Amino acid sequence: MNPSMEPQAYGAGRAGSVFDPIEFLKKPQVILRLVAWVFAIIVFACIAQEGYYKDECRYNASNACGFGIAIGVIAFLLCMVFSALDVYFPNLSNIKHRKYVVLAELIVSGVLVFFWFIAFCYMADQWRQATKVAEGWNGQNSVQAAIAFAFFSIAVWAALIFFAFRRYREGVSNLFSSGYEDHTNNPVGGQGQTHPSYPGFTGAGGTSSGFQQPPFTATQQTSNYQPPTY
Repeated sequence: MNPSMEPQAYGAGRAGSVFDPIEFLKKPQVILRLVAWVFAIIVFACIAQEGYYKDECRYNASNACGFGIAIGVIAFLLCMVFSALDVYFPNLSNIKHRKYVVLAELIVSGVLVFFWFIAFCYMADQWRQATKVAEGWNGQNSVQAAIAFAFFSIAVWAALIFFAFRRYREGVSNLFSSGYEDHTNNPVGGQGQTHPSYPGFTGAGGTSSGFQQPPFTATQQTSNYQPPTY
């Protein structure tokens, strides 16, 4: 069967479908999640390497360093979790479980957009106010790169929200037309089956609906019996 013609439920075919790594890597959410994974590494690596000077955060000695590292590590781990779920997703035969996975990705992506926005604003504002810069220090580009990639992460996770919402909407709309729960053509328990009609009944669309008496019905007979007179 052509993969494009296979019934879909929340972005994947029936359970047990053959896994195609090339088609998997072509999925927009997989590509975006890989980009978000790389951005998260850049953010927390830049801050961890060049964000501190004598145990003091270069973002105006604030908590911006710790906050940026925390968001970067969390985003890094969540990218790996949802990538693993994407690989296993076609093996989920329960439609509700697929729905929960897509909803979880939608909610988590929204939360990360919010926290990346806070991290970007916090680090940018504290860096603007920073006054202590070590002489001969060459790590300024790394600190500014963390701010830039925090901003880029907002856009990437916002795009992941869009694709997660589209998967959820398509999953709901295709659920009743993909054959997962549509049993009208193969009814269970005899519902919807055509039963033979009684003699003389032509069925729906016929012109005759005459009713014939059952074979063991008493018929009217003529009788010459007269009651006796006294």
